[in-house]
Amino acid sequence: MKPDLKAEVVAQALACGFTAARVTRPDAVPEMAGRLAAFLDAGYHGQMDWLAERAEWRGDPAALWPAARSVVMMTESYAPGDDPMAGLAARDRGVISVYAQGRDYHDLVKRRLKRLGRWLIDRHGGAIKVFVDTAPVPEKALAQAAGLGWQGKHTNLVSRDSGNWVFLGALFTTLEIDPDMTETDHCGVCTRCLDICPTRAFVAPYQMDARRCISYLTIEHRGPVDPELRPLMGNHIYGCDDCLAVCPWNKFAVAPFDPGYAPRDGMVLPALAELAALDDAAFRARFAGSPIKRIGRDRFLRNVLYAIGNSGLPALRPVALARVDDSDAAVADAARWAVARLGG
Repeated sequence: MKPDLKAEVVAQALACGFTAARVTRPDAVPEMAGRLAAFLDAGYHGQMDWLAERAEWRGDPAALWPAARSVVMMTESYAPGDDPMAGLAARDRGVISVYAQGRDYHDLVKRRLKRLGRWLIDRHGGAIKVFVDTAPVPEKALAQAAGLGWQGKHTNLVSRDSGNWVFLGALFTTLEIDPDMTETDHCGVCTRCLDICPTRAFVAPYQMDARRCISYLTIEHRGPVDPELRPLMGNHIYGCDDCLAVCPWNKFAVAPFDPGYAPRDGMVLPALAELAALDDAAFRARFAGSPIKRIGRDRFLRNVLYAIGNSGLPALRPVALARVDDSDAAVADAARWAVARLGG
């Protein structure tokens, strides 16, 4: 094991544009299997069946690639320049989660991971695998084990150096690299993230029932949303940043390295009436290169119509009325609900 290898890897990761980089072992989170099993047994994953399908890998990163000896975990900042909660009062507009306002982070983070991986192989040999949120890897647990931060009460990673506006990337390697010390919890008595949640999705600190989370409901949930939860969604049409936005550790947030995270035209508080008129072709064109595209036009319009129903603006009633006979059952149901909410 080369004593300067870790320093080289970290320096190169920062040169590639990552905010921070630390090292851990694939077997550094033995408690993960039990935590995941409890989450799944409680049914908190809702329709996210993929969490259960690869539970043996998510619960044991060492099983994902037995040849791996080290995991380089990295954070990449996407901190917003403005308060993402300011748009919640704009009743005729939709709120899109900060991470989805720019280019798809999967592409941007993986590009840098591959660049780092090629450098590592060329300079030190070994083999690598890189992951960005699309494989059964418990990134947040590994990031805490590597010392990058801790999983806060809202279950997301929080860093004393950069807050919680960060993406995570993982580079598994067959090389032996000295691991860093794990990070400890620094949430203290603060409960801002728990208190702000509109749908009360947190069953306890550090425990979320995804079935009540607005991010889950607008992105992962298929079909109509429980009528009890619809009014609580407000004008969130893709994701929710409320629990992230109130974290006091964000005073240490750093500006994003990649300009690709800057909001694209039409992604900050788009007009609900304009979005409700999108057909499939227009939806695909508007959200090309965005993570929003993957949920499809129907699920997105369902969300938009819930926001219209929550707007309290009678002027938007004709917009909803135009969708009551939509070919998608969930969209039509959302439109009828919105019309009823607006007095029709």
